[in-house]
Amino acid sequence: MDERTHRTHDLRWALVTGASAGIGAALARELATRGCNLVLTARRRERLDALAAELSARHTVRTECIAGDLADAQASQQLCAEIARRGIAIDVLVNNAGYGVTGHYPAQPWDVHAAFLQVMITAPCELAHRLLPGMQQRGYGRIVNVASLAGLIPGSAGHTLYAASKAFLIKFSQSLALENTGRGVHVTALCPGFTYSEFHDVTGTRSIVSRMPAWMWLGADDVARQGIDAVERGEAVWVTGKVNRLIKALVKLVPDRMALRAVQKRSKNFRAQ
Repeated sequence: MDERTHRTHDLRWALVTGASAGIGAALARELATRGCNLVLTARRRERLDALAAELSARHTVRTECIAGDLADAQASQQLCAEIARRGIAIDVLVNNAGYGVTGHYPAQPWDVHAAFLQVMITAPCELAHRLLPGMQQRGYGRIVNVASLAGLIPGSAGHTLYAASKAFLIKFSQSLALENTGRGVHVTALCPGFTYSEFHDVTGTRSIVSRMPAWMWLGADDVARQGIDAVERGEAVWVTGKVNRLIKALVKLVPDRMALRAVQKRSKNFRAQ
């Protein structure tokens, strides 16, 4: 497709959290392809600068980089204040920042879990709360909450809060989508399955998940394209890939106890316990 026919976001601004790598960087690239100006945020400023330079060279879009750590309880407020100070109105919010905490629940101190919940649940909710009124006033907005297939299937041992946080984002997105029906604001929970990114390197599970068959995986660029297409269509929840959608459907058909046992049996293939 010619890029000029695919530019659906000309002159609009998007905020992408966790934009330094993986799905976040892919979403930033996809939005830039569609003509969207970008505010990129993550902890690693040097990676943000590199991505911004790449996007500015390849596309006629503006990019702004704001480094920060969403584990800080004040970070979301400070981020929105800095965006406003720069005279930018955000029309597209992509809540992508996230990570996993390995091991069983008591194995980590509470402050580790508290920081995780701040990044995975509180920050997305706060950013949506702060930016949504402007979208409603302008009659246009897009919010993509990057959830996971893990939020749609039974939880597994290890990474105890991960699936729970993603399930929260899915329900949050559904309710927010319904609240904004007819207001020009679309909200989507994007639910990828296994995706080629740095996620498993950071959690130390690369050697485990590398044993998964290739047909279980999607590239980050494909996930990003599907996610932006889904929010444009007004899908409240979008699961990427036919295999993942089949898994979601099968889980609904079997009794909960059977599904939980199946996940328990298979979790050693993708979870560090």
